[in-house]
Amino acid sequence: MSLAAPASTPAASPASNPKAATSQPSDNTGRLIITGADRPGIVATVSSTMQEFGANIISLDQFSTDAEGGNFFQRTVFDLPDFRARRPELEKALDERLGDALGLTWTLTSAKQRKRVSIFASKSDHCLLELLWRHRRGELDMDVAMVVSNHSDLAEDVRQFGIPFFHVPVTGDKKEAEAEHLRLLQGNVDLVVLARYMQIISDDFLQNVGAPVINIHHSFLPAFIGAGPYLKAKERGVKLIGATAHYVTKDLDEGPIIEQDVARVTHAQSAADMARYGADVERQVLARAVQWHCEDRVIRDGNTTVVFR
Repeated sequence: MSLAAPASTPAASPASNPKAATSQPSDNTGRLIITGADRPGIVATVSSTMQEFGANIISLDQFSTDAEGGNFFQRTVFDLPDFRARRPELEKALDERLGDALGLTWTLTSAKQRKRVSIFASKSDHCLLELLWRHRRGELDMDVAMVVSNHSDLAEDVRQFGIPFFHVPVTGDKKEAEAEHLRLLQGNVDLVVLARYMQIISDDFLQNVGAPVINIHHSFLPAFIGAGPYLKAKERGVKLIGATAHYVTKDLDEGPIIEQDVARVTHAQSAADMARYGADVERQVLARAVQWHCEDRVIRDGNTTVVFR
């Protein structure tokens, strides 16, 4: 394992970057995520609790899979004066009113607390650089803790963003490399992003990493699972190619889908043309998926997701 030290000048923070495209959340902004069996009174309970605490609801999105006996999902963004000091009191009330009384699962996060993200890449740079560029512009609500690669090709590109780069070669036996990955990541990240990282992630890694893993697959799943999807697409004569961002599970390319998009092609495009067109789709799809995850907009429901865009 080798480390390329970050450049002496760190990447500009959103606060100092005049080109930052998104406003930064207040210290008093919180996000409440709720899941569970649908029943009357959930929205009223949330609203009355927020009113009781003097919180202002900024946005509220909800969805039920069925009016009777369905699963309920809700994302509430609110502003609560002195949120940090009052958070324990609010959590106690939510536990009693949502957890105990209604049997719901809930999480409360501070919108100001940015998620720590580690990005894995191989030799293809388009998805990695898209994430780093958007991060530098303040378009992604996250902190990039590190970039990890099984090749050293992208070290200089990453260094220019002021991000630590770790080269961890992967040999025939992946156990040694994955052990090093876990050592680097343990307790240091909230999300792992596979930005065209061309290695299969083991179930052992997923069980021990302690964070969700998002992958970008260069096809419109469930079509063309595995390697070489553009060649397969050309051979099949498809008229649409696409990309899929999904959570990684032990089943290859079958995890819960977060985002997808497509580009139109014709018989005239070669497999190389399709790969070039597809690269544009891949980087946009992955960036959106990462952004939505970091903003607590994605709720997993078995092998599917609810995304409050």
